Amino acid sequence: MDKELEIWSEQVNNVHLPRWEELPDMDLYKDQVITLIEKYVGTLIEDEKILTPSMINNYVKWKMIPAPNRKKQYNRVHFGYLIAITILKQVMTIKEVKDGILFQANLSGTHEAYNFFCEEQEKALKQAMAMINAKIKNDTRVTVIQEDEIALKMAALAFANKIVASKKVKLQQESFRGEL
Repeated sequence: MDKELEIWSEQVNNVHLPRWEELPDMDLYKDQVITLIEKYVGTLIEDEKILTPSMINNYVKWKMIPAPNRKKQYNRVHFGYLIAITILKQVMTIKEVKDGILFQANLSGTHEAYNFFCEEQEKALKQAMAMINAKIKNDTRVTVIQEDEIALKMAALAFANKIVASKKVKLQQESFRGEL
């Protein structure tokens, strides 16, 4: 396996998304928030600006995150939403991200929904890394993907997972509207 891919997969395998209790318990300004979010998810999202001031403004405008306080500062709730949005928008539309986050937060509360998201994202990352590292470790319990097939198989898996997630968000929205 390509050494660079092996090193990267090890880094991704060791990613730890901060749980609710680990998020800063203080108000921060927008530039500090951006730096923090980049630190948390920078290993996962490369080659682009992860979060910008205009993105944050749009998320507030679209009611995806609460507005900042009067001093234009953001808190733990904002950090949790922004981490989830930053990751989820890589594979879902903004509307699907908003609907999915609102549904999950209403279902179990913001704190629990955020921690569940982090746990599931870390499991999915470990599972994907196990698939590309199985050949190196001779692990027969994991589906082995040949190195020259990694890009195609992972893209196909991402698409399959995306359409399942999109369908479920749509069904949850319809169910949620029906309960109102």
